[in-house]
Amino acid sequence: MSTPYSPPCTLPLIMYLDDDLLIVDKPAGLLSVPGRGEDKQDCLLSRLRQDFPEILAVHRLDMATSGLLVLARHADMHRALSRLFENRQVDKQYRAVVDGLPGDDRGRIDLPLICDWPNRPRQMVDFTIGKPSLTYFRVLERDAAQRCSLLELTPITGRSHQLRVHLASLGHPILGDDLYGGLTFDRAPRLLLHAAAIGFDHPTRGERIEIVSAAPFDCQTVAP
Repeated sequence: MSTPYSPPCTLPLIMYLDDDLLIVDKPAGLLSVPGRGEDKQDCLLSRLRQDFPEILAVHRLDMATSGLLVLARHADMHRALSRLFENRQVDKQYRAVVDGLPGDDRGRIDLPLICDWPNRPRQMVDFTIGKPSLTYFRVLERDAAQRCSLLELTPITGRSHQLRVHLASLGHPILGDDLYGGLTFDRAPRLLLHAAAIGFDHPTRGERIEIVSAAPFDCQTVAP
């Protein structure tokens, strides 16, 4: 039986706001958009619509992931931002604490992904019909005592669960991951994945927008 949805009381923090869009810092445990069922209507979108009833979701973060999300304030901006994401003109960086100590200081994970339909929402690597999926990683810290490492992750594509599956396939699952973490799941109080930076050229103003959010965890968050 799945755990009942219990969203946190913490409200999304507004990091950027103008007449066209807003960027918010989503807390972990909160759905980005409404889920199926009356018990899953409390989400980032519904909370923000109390003050901004016109907003439209442009992209999503997994419920367990915290960090930066972009939302549009009108339909034209929604189309413009959606094109930026589709054309890979949005720079994104994440922070994650993973199990173990990667041997390489930086690397590339190029593994095609597809939905594991009998076990959805799980995704899986499939070299026959999987969609191209690319992630770059850089090790920021190795903690031998805690048997974990802090990584900077740069996804080039935006597949569902991409970072979680890629790191698990590398043999270093993100700690606190209930789908791909295996026996490492209980080592953290939450999924230690945070959307830490986002950057793009404003579709109407032309200026560069770059927002940063510090990860609310590090290697010391982990149980040894």
